[in-house]
Amino acid sequence: MSAVKACNILITGANRGLGLEIVKQLSEDSCQKQHIYATCRDPDAPKSEALRELAKKHPSVITIIRLDADDPSSIKESAKKVGSLVGKNGLNLLVNNAAIVANGTVQTSSVEDMKNTFNTNVIGPLLITREFLPYLRTAAKASGTPGMSCNKAAVINISTLGGSISRMPSVYEQFPVLPYCVSKAGLNMLTVLAAEEIKADEILCMALHPGWVKTEMGGEKAPLEPKESVEGMLRVIGSLTEMQHGGFMDYTGETVPW
Repeated sequence: MSAVKACNILITGANRGLGLEIVKQLSEDSCQKQHIYATCRDPDAPKSEALRELAKKHPSVITIIRLDADDPSSIKESAKKVGSLVGKNGLNLLVNNAAIVANGTVQTSSVEDMKNTFNTNVIGPLLITREFLPYLRTAAKASGTPGMSCNKAAVINISTLGGSISRMPSVYEQFPVLPYCVSKAGLNMLTVLAAEEIKADEILCMALHPGWVKTEMGGEKAPLEPKESVEGMLRVIGSLTEMQHGGFMDYTGETVPW
């Protein structure tokens, strides 16, 4: 059972993989006031069919919103739309989940792959956080409670062990995905600096590693099923306080070294 009781939740990259599983688990355990804004690049595409079916099953809980993390104008439009829907209650929880992966090493990574992964995995979350910040501030003020929690106002950046500068070198030979790792290390720094900037607003911000998961991105060799990873992540998200603000943890609640 999810420990996340936030009322208004937005998840990027919600049409497949971990994003879709997060929407699924939250909608199955939804409290009466909870609403999920499930965003993806193209809501009408074949790859979004599972999300559309889920929204049909839970029409009062899920709203699908177009948001392309690689398109600043799309991010602005989605923020305006969500802002008009959440109103005076604001946005309680923003999960920056959308990401892309590219293989490569120092010798083989293309300029295009470096630019694309950075645009989606770093600049995307930066712009999304910036555009939705007014609604997170509204939720933080409306809560009337001190401290920080994901039920009040929070930004969760889905990161990876691949973004850990101290841990990645030992597994680099097994996972030569330099563009992805460099971008996720950038996301980790973005998380730390965003946390510093928004702490006065009492908006929680942290990075979360979902484990190595059997998804289109993680591949078939991954030991974790999406269900198990997301159950763990939601437990962690639901238990966060100001003590974890600016931190980096995994789906079991363990701290991950930077």
